[in-house]
Order: sequence, then structure tokens, then C-alpha cells
Amino acid sequence: MKQEVDVQFLTELCGWLEGTALATWIAESWWAFPTIESLHVVAITLVVGSIAVADLRLLGLAWRSRPVTDVLRDVLPMTWVAYAVALLCGALLFITQATKYIDNSAFQIKMLLMLLAGANMLAFELITFRSVSKWDRGVPVPLAGQLAGAVSLACWLGILVFGRQIGWTMYPG
Repeated sequence: MKQEVDVQFLTELCGWLEGTALATWIAESWWAFPTIESLHVVAITLVVGSIAVADLRLLGLAWRSRPVTDVLRDVLPMTWVAYAVALLCGALLFITQATKYIDNSAFQIKMLLMLLAGANMLAFELITFRSVSKWDRGVPVPLAGQLAGAVSLACWLGILVFGRQIGWTMYPG
């Protein structure tokens, strides 16, 4: 019973979002949706590219002579700005067809992978990164850090794949 209520509430919320003036304008404008979608793709590319730099360093596959903290300091500011742009653009795209997106399995998997990537990052930050001073320079990244890098890279590659799949499985209107 509770699950039915939750599904009904979610469906009603998505319907309401689609009916907003902003969603209608984006959906009906000849330029708004493609512009927002293009910005979303560019931002996601920057997010995944910058995260890949950090993950490859954690995995010991690139930039091994550079301290982990230096690599993270160099890429994370761009990552967060690009992530904010991708999130905003993604939300604007979502509201145009929220009821269709919410039922789309590729969209659902992408969102699940984003949650997993976030949980992985949080665990890395709160647990593994606390001891970075011991492994920042001259020694291999501990297994927990390598695992965090591998999980992150896998999640973000999956986000790209399923994000692209959304475009193939959604239908207009």
C-alpha cells in the first residue's frame, strides 16, 4: 500500500513538473532543449574527464610521480563547477518529460550509478583520504584508495553509457 502511494506521489510530482511554465517553454522552444542538452553533454564530459584524471592517479596508472593531493587540488575545482552545470542542465532536461524519464530504465540505472559514485566518493573522503599524508608521495596508494578509484571510474563510465542510452530509449512528446 505504501509503495503504491509513493509511486502515485512520484508520478503526480513528475506530472506537475512537466506542467510548469519553465518545462513547457524548454520543451516547446526550438533552441532551449538542444542548447541545454549540449551544455549538459559538455559539462558531463568535463566531470568524467577530470574524475578520470584523479582515478587514474589513485590506480597508479598515470601521474605516479605527482602527489595525490596535488592532482586532486588541480582537478577537483573544475570537477565541482562542471558537476553543478551538469546537474542544473540535467534537472532542466528532466522536467520537460519527467514522467517518461522516471519510467526509463536507462535513466534509473544512471541515477543509481550517480548515487553509488557519490557514496564511493564520500567513503573515500571520510575513511581513506584521512591517511593521505602516509601515502601521498613515493609509496603506492593503499588498496582502499585504488578500489575507490576503480569503483569511481566504473561508475562514471556507466553513467556515460546509460546517459547516452537514455537518448536512444526516450521518445519525443
